[in-house]
Amino acid sequence: MDRVRPGHRPVRHGHGDQPDRRRPARAAGSPPAPEPRMNAPLLSIRDLCIDFTGGPMPVQALRGIDVDIAPGQAVGLVGESGSGKSTVALAALGLPDKDARIRRGAVLFKGRDMYAMPEEERRKLRASVISIVFQDPFTSLNPSLRVGSQICETLWVHRGFDAARADAECRRLLKEVGIADPGKMMRSYPHQLSGGMKQRALIAAALASDPELLILDEPTTALDVTVEAQILDLLAELRVTRKLSMLFISHNLGVIARICDEVCVLYAGEVLERGPTARVLADPRHPYAKGLLAALPRLDDRRKRLLPIPGRLPPPSARPAGCVFSDRCPFMRPEACTAPQAMTEQAPDNGCSPLPEEAFALGTVRSVHVARCWRARDLAGQPWPAAEPGAAGETAPRTNVEALPMVTVERLERAFDAGGWRLRLPRLFGGRSHAAPARDSVFKGVDGVSLTVGAAEVVGLVGESGCGKTTLGRCIVDLIHPTAGQVRIDGRDLVSADAGTRRAILKDAQMVFQNPDSSLNPRKTVREILARPMQLFGLAATQAEARRRVMELLERVRLGTHYADRYPHQLSGGEKQRIGIARALATEPRFIVCDEAVSALDVSVQASILNLLRDLRDQLGVAYLFISHDLAVVAHIADRICVMYKGRIVEEGQTDALIGAPRHPYTQKLLASAPSMSGILPDAAAQPRRGIAG
Repeated sequence: MDRVRPGHRPVRHGHGDQPDRRRPARAAGSPPAPEPRMNAPLLSIRDLCIDFTGGPMPVQALRGIDVDIAPGQAVGLVGESGSGKSTVALAALGLPDKDARIRRGAVLFKGRDMYAMPEEERRKLRASVISIVFQDPFTSLNPSLRVGSQICETLWVHRGFDAARADAECRRLLKEVGIADPGKMMRSYPHQLSGGMKQRALIAAALASDPELLILDEPTTALDVTVEAQILDLLAELRVTRKLSMLFISHNLGVIARICDEVCVLYAGEVLERGPTARVLADPRHPYAKGLLAALPRLDDRRKRLLPIPGRLPPPSARPAGCVFSDRCPFMRPEACTAPQAMTEQAPDNGCSPLPEEAFALGTVRSVHVARCWRARDLAGQPWPAAEPGAAGETAPRTNVEALPMVTVERLERAFDAGGWRLRLPRLFGGRSHAAPARDSVFKGVDGVSLTVGAAEVVGLVGESGCGKTTLGRCIVDLIHPTAGQVRIDGRDLVSADAGTRRAILKDAQMVFQNPDSSLNPRKTVREILARPMQLFGLAATQAEARRRVMELLERVRLGTHYADRYPHQLSGGEKQRIGIARALATEPRFIVCDEAVSALDVSVQASILNLLRDLRDQLGVAYLFISHDLAVVAHIADRICVMYKGRIVEEGQTDALIGAPRHPYTQKLLASAPSMSGILPDAAAQPRRGIAG
């Protein structure tokens, strides 16, 4: 199989020469290609079963996957992490993992089985008609090569362009993806570009081979809402101008709703529901699809508590018999759900019928709504039940902030030297000087910000990447020292305090970081991670008391005490973030900065964490500064919202007032850019509250 050389990180779109587009050559031993038909799928995945053989025993990664993509069509794959979305994408690319073995099924491109072709022919397909855009633009580009060289490489190697023609085509591609100054972009290294510019460069590189099918693996997950909207608009335009087909992978249902004609809901390596996007999202038939939608924060439904899916995705070696979702399903019936179930067609009148075999016949693309559930007919129209204590309750923002705020920030500034090193020197040598660098080399990451956070209040801080949100949050908890201004926590001045006073103040102010993988020590157990803050602040006189408090913290964040002796790598993403929250609670703080604490999590895990933060606020009186670029998430948890732009607060107000009637043009832009389910999902106010059938 085609593998990238160790240590070499090119933009991967395949290898080989440009094949003849008129008609692929017949591979030895492969069946003759059928004559092209107007309704023939461009890509057809049929009954695909893939095993991973790297462990002691083979495990099933994919089971019976069926997906069709017609010319010019965009099909979405949605599901939580570990469902098999990226495995499907790599199989469609003809580049599965080195430990993957195709046990059954086929991947057909224009009617020809890609895995019946010689490897060299698959390489030519990847070099010409199939391209992929990977999830993280920060790691997908080679940091040692200029952007122009990385795009031109495809043009030189795979399309045979000379240097002058490749240069001209590279400029045209960059202009096509919305780069105003292609020449400057070509001369730039990846680290000199913003996240949005990197993603545009990756898309340009993917288009360099003039593909017919573009596979996009979470292409907007790492981007803020305004840049995400721009990238989605660009992709929609490319579909029209280039007649591109797309396989779009995401866990964001709003993104899927915005760009995809059809959606496949994937769980534990199986497609559980498939059909036209609007129908599947407005009238989901499989309980898992219902659960994903119930966990989704919505700007038009901010009062209701989010309803996460209980439990976690089973490992491939321990999937339940029958329905793979049965051990997490609130509608499960043992007499029905322990037997394997085939896809059934879902009629708009809430009926269902077995899907005929001809629906899977090669050469047809039927836009039908199908689900793999024995109870699909019974559950039509049923909402996801309230599974947590108090889950059905309404929540309202608080408007009565106490006279003495928990946190007060006044005219705070943090200046950075354009060179990056002069402001760091005092800190490196133990100093805390306010001295600023020369005026002509300064930019202000935080520029005269003033805000307050009341006791037990949640203040949301929103804005695009680079606006200063994280810098402000770190200044408040003294991880970065401001160059001007004041920070008072519970009335005590943090900026001018001596070391002893500052330590006492910071016991009451903690932080939950965005990425638990980099903020939890991989060499320490959960017990050691949670006990460390207690030791630093003298909160546990004995080891026995520390152990008791660790167990209490684990129970408080809804993890069992058996997690105490685990290491971070043994935890899921949501479990790691719960440990991060437990660590912040270890000092019994009154204020916590949550810096993008749920941005990297699946929608169901995100819902669990948001509910947990709300409960901790209600139980312990903890106040939060909740930093995020996701307006729906912030609107769901925050009492007030501050909008930050270029280091300044440009608008502030109660959540309902700001979301309902934004005044600043930038706030209006953020709201307009947010992926919306309005017009697809039923009106939240009109949805019935039903019990569980049967």
